[in-house]
Amino acid sequence: MKLKDEKITKAIIERYAKKFVDNLNQDVIIAGAGPAGLTTAYHLAKEGFKVSVFERKLSIGGGMWGGGMMFNEIVVGDDGKKMLDEFGINTEKYDDGYYTADSVEAISTICSKTVKAGVKVFNCISVEDVMVDKNGVCGVAINWSSVEIANLHVDPLSVRSKFVVEATGHPLEVLHILEKKIDGGLFTKTGKIMGEKSMNAEIGERTVVENTKEIFNNVYVVGMAANAAFGTNRMGPIFGGMLLSGKKLADILIDKLGKDNLDSKNIEGMIKVE
Repeated sequence: MKLKDEKITKAIIERYAKKFVDNLNQDVIIAGAGPAGLTTAYHLAKEGFKVSVFERKLSIGGGMWGGGMMFNEIVVGDDGKKMLDEFGINTEKYDDGYYTADSVEAISTICSKTVKAGVKVFNCISVEDVMVDKNGVCGVAINWSSVEIANLHVDPLSVRSKFVVEATGHPLEVLHILEKKIDGGLFTKTGKIMGEKSMNAEIGERTVVENTKEIFNNVYVVGMAANAAFGTNRMGPIFGGMLLSGKKLADILIDKLGKDNLDSKNIEGMIKVE
């Protein structure tokens, strides 16, 4: 068979365009493809919800690839081990309450299973703005990361969703947009980003789950973004809290989306009766 270069190009453009168009309106948009955001996406997709993840970098998986200081091992506690077990990731007991896992196996497995669950990941794309209506945030404006890096004046495209998840970690890219442009303030004590505190694994692992919640109308924080937003500690290369935060947010959004769908069906039923 003779391969034609133009057909290869045509196949890539047409298939990517279809994927993009098919995901212009979805249940949840997640900004940031780290372990917390991917875990949220994975559990939502498993329940049949439509989810897209936008990642500004070429690679997905966030900081889990590098383990601690590029020693590619990660640590999880007892609850974190259960999360890794669910993904089928090998762990090894180090001491009571401490388990290690190969960081490359861990994050590559999470990435693969998330995509296979039906999540669409768009890499090299940055969220540069949010869309709003009378009910709050209703989507995002996106652009190629290269446009941002080159400081080019190119208008973004919009993608609509019922909920937006801030999962960009330490940078809090979405929340900085909200803080700068949206009236009303964030759902923090100060109404603004409170900023992360210094490393304390014990506190950070606990509060990253506690802080996983809504921070603006229809916007939720997950993973390290949750601690950075609400002013609590970072936890370093222990990742159980990240995964548990992702699962907690998925459960919250599954409940919200289920109620929204039920309300829509009830409204449709009332209209038909009338």
